[in-house]
Amino acid sequence: MSEPNFKNRTLFHGDNLDFLRAINSECIDLIATDPPFKKGKDFHATPDSLADGAKFQDRWRWEHDVQPEWLDQIKDDYPEIWLVIDSANAIHMRKTKKNRKLPRHEVGSDMGAFLCFMAVRLLEMHRVLKPTGSIYLHCDPTASHYLKLIMDAIFGKHSMINEMIWYYTNASRGKYQFAKAHEVILAFSKDAQKKLKYIFNRQDILADFASGMTKWRYTKGGQAGKEMPKGKTPDDVIVMPALNSMSKERTGYPTQKPLALYKRIIQASSDGGGVVLDPFAGCATTLVIAEQLNRQWVGIDLWDDVLNVIVKRLEKESEKLHGVLFAEDINFTDQKPVRTDNKETAAPTLRVKERIPEPPGRRMTRPEMYEFLLEQKGWKCQGCDREFDDSRYLELDHNTPRADGGINHISNRVLLCSPCNRLKSNILTLSGLRRENKKRGYMR
Repeated sequence: MSEPNFKNRTLFHGDNLDFLRAINSECIDLIATDPPFKKGKDFHATPDSLADGAKFQDRWRWEHDVQPEWLDQIKDDYPEIWLVIDSANAIHMRKTKKNRKLPRHEVGSDMGAFLCFMAVRLLEMHRVLKPTGSIYLHCDPTASHYLKLIMDAIFGKHSMINEMIWYYTNASRGKYQFAKAHEVILAFSKDAQKKLKYIFNRQDILADFASGMTKWRYTKGGQAGKEMPKGKTPDDVIVMPALNSMSKERTGYPTQKPLALYKRIIQASSDGGGVVLDPFAGCATTLVIAEQLNRQWVGIDLWDDVLNVIVKRLEKESEKLHGVLFAEDINFTDQKPVRTDNKETAAPTLRVKERIPEPPGRRMTRPEMYEFLLEQKGWKCQGCDREFDDSRYLELDHNTPRADGGINHISNRVLLCSPCNRLKSNILTLSGLRRENKKRGYMR
């Protein structure tokens, strides 16, 4: 684990992906965040409120919102994530004549664009968490099923702690469907193999017993004479009203969540003095609770007036704080921190003994590499020497596998047919693949 390369009470102003990439690996105890939900609409703060002027767009387009760098990273290093995104694209793509004629891998969707946006950020969140850390990702049924699959791919299939349901009792009635009255919080630990115990402070969040039956068991029943428990572990369904327009907590921020909801999360999964991160800080609900509970905290947001809102909220909640907090106590900056760790990647499988730096200059995108190799090598698989009459039979891969320190540069790229690519996997080099093909009689 490394030390944080930022001060306590830091608020970064800018693109959260840039700042996440600049944070040291394994220095965060807890991430509790409320990102966009992929609702397909714009959100604006209530006029004349504390958050007046705050707005964000929750609309996504594959053509405009997906950066080639994201696709390169996901396809090269995290194929399991790409399987989820590609499946979402196949389901959600617009069924136009143009899209139907294009190869499947060239057609995206609004859902796929949102998942790409989230995936590259979740990879960095995984990297910055300590081995004993955990993440709580707030979402709703619009995309929670896809996000869970992506988190399974990143954190490990056994890493989910809970799928929590926040049920708010003040939902509007549905006219043609059951009323939508819940949101989802996906809780994952960094500890995929359960070798280390992640932080979970059960004693700090005990709930009252719902009936007198427990008291009867410890006074007159079968447990008579034994010490009665102080409470029970809360359920993974949290019944709590959403904030209405008259609530004292209300800042006017369009997607504001109750402080009590995040208090339970931060109490349960961080210790006093631990570092809490919210990469989508918004109106700073996570940061306010972290301050109240005497945690260190860091937030990231694009909104220009986020500092003013958090200071005003902390002043308003000052009677619950361990000390009065002023604007000058918060490090508000648009300067990225300088990493002081060894700059490890998010995936343990990509950690190598020696990392070879890529040559300087502009890095080619995957489509550019593909076209370059077609011009240089022709429509021939470099693993078995078979020639094809359609370039779609060829796939871009690495010569030296990424797991062995191979770089994503064009100098380490080859074109392989699908059978050779599967045989090569992330184990063999190109020369090793050719030897294996000769041994099995697969060469042309």
